[in-house]
Amino acid sequence: MSQSDLDRRRDRIVTLLSTYGELSAQAMSDMLGVTVQTLRADLRALDDARVVRRRHGGASLVSVSENISYHPRQAVSKTEKARIGAVVAGLLPDGATVALGTGTTVEAVARALAGHEKLTVATNSLHAVMALQAAPGATVFLAGGKLRMRDLDLIGAESAEFFASMRLDHAVFSVGGISEDGALLDFNLDEIRARKAISAAGAQRILVVDHVKVHRPAPHAWGTIADVDLIVCGGHLPEPLRDKAARTGTRIIEA
Repeated sequence: MSQSDLDRRRDRIVTLLSTYGELSAQAMSDMLGVTVQTLRADLRALDDARVVRRRHGGASLVSVSENISYHPRQAVSKTEKARIGAVVAGLLPDGATVALGTGTTVEAVARALAGHEKLTVATNSLHAVMALQAAPGATVFLAGGKLRMRDLDLIGAESAEFFASMRLDHAVFSVGGISEDGALLDFNLDEIRARKAISAAGAQRILVVDHVKVHRPAPHAWGTIADVDLIVCGGHLPEPLRDKAARTGTRIIEA
């Protein structure tokens, strides 16, 4: 089996646990069409990466009160996030002014934007800054405040104030999850404050999400998909979300 096939199967495990909460190894092996032994090896790897927590012959995602740490998130839906990044980069011209938020999907966008010329970027993510290091003629403004070492981002009051002064062409950001009724969900109030400020800084608001975020629980709601202009997602959004987007004028691109 190729590494990409292995990654896709483990992404599907994360999706199943996002949907059902907790499942036995036997149930997941039946759903995925693999042996229980194979499934348990996948769960051990995901547990080591602190993406899932094994328990009682099955597994669940880590606590929904806190997002998993940055490097394990980079391994989830990696090729899907690269496709999302390529789509967003194809929509933005050279010379664009862009607010970039935090997270691995936004980092993929920043990486895809590195071939653009003369960008002006405002961000609170050191990962985005490093991804744009080779962008020709780029001007990058970094938010101030306390650095969150786990994710290498800045999400406190200073970050929100930094974006409040910006008026840019585009704002690109992600969320912790999207509920069945289209609510935007996140894990803590500082993240929400930063995301709101980033969203407000752009004339076009672009939400980027991989399929794992759809129906993924998180403790705080702060808006709905009606509050964004464009959703770029890696998988097929469920029909209720597509219908809500159509009613509110939110455009969807499936990468």
